[in-house]
Amino acid sequence: MAKSAVKQPETRLGLVRRARRTTRVLALGYPDAHCELNFTNPLELLVAVVLSAQTTDVRVNQVTPALFRRYRTALDFASADRTELEEILRPTGFYRAKANSVMGLGAALVERFGGEVPGRLEDLVTLPGVGRKTANVVLGDAFGVPGITVDTHFGRLTRRWGWTTEEDPVKVEREVGGLVERRDWTLISHRTIFHGRRVCHARTPACGACLLAPLCPSYGIGQVDPAKAQKLVKGDEAPHLIELAERVRAGEKLA
Repeated sequence: MAKSAVKQPETRLGLVRRARRTTRVLALGYPDAHCELNFTNPLELLVAVVLSAQTTDVRVNQVTPALFRRYRTALDFASADRTELEEILRPTGFYRAKANSVMGLGAALVERFGGEVPGRLEDLVTLPGVGRKTANVVLGDAFGVPGITVDTHFGRLTRRWGWTTEEDPVKVEREVGGLVERRDWTLISHRTIFHGRRVCHARTPACGACLLAPLCPSYGIGQVDPAKAQKLVKGDEAPHLIELAERVRAGEKLA
């Protein structure tokens, strides 16, 4: 009798092993993955993340040089001239609401934390406009405290990988945190986000040019033809990612 083509359910141990192998392969694909918002200190990063809501990091990075030259401290933001601030923030969209956010953020930092950005999650999430996603970005990239950043890319990819079925970001964070070693939390966040922006797109993933193809239970939901898939790969890393995918397609194990 022929064997059933139905795969056996993945065990918890199997899932952990696959997740950790995925992190190692992503490290080969994106060794330089990082926060794509430009900043020089925790306050600048915190403000930049708040401004990134409903816009791109590229657009935020176009605005922040002038913003950070004009407003250097939490007190500067708290006491900003609203009209002037709104004009600077206009290109990011929703500029009136964002002006309210950064002014309120500056005031809260001055009143409760001596004008300094706190380095603890429980403190950061008490600030106006700051949720766990923003807090984890700041902790991981400004303070070196491991944190998982669940944005739309991260949630989409971890569900495609079968790491979680949850939609709620807090639950996704908890489940993924149980699969990946804590020391890797910040980098797996960046690398997953990079992969989501460059290869595993929301509408048409470049499955045929993906270095994670053997590890992904969702392989085939996108373009599987290698030549066509390669045209979908974005970013400066595209040649490197395509070369790794070709090695995988030839049967090589990357990690």
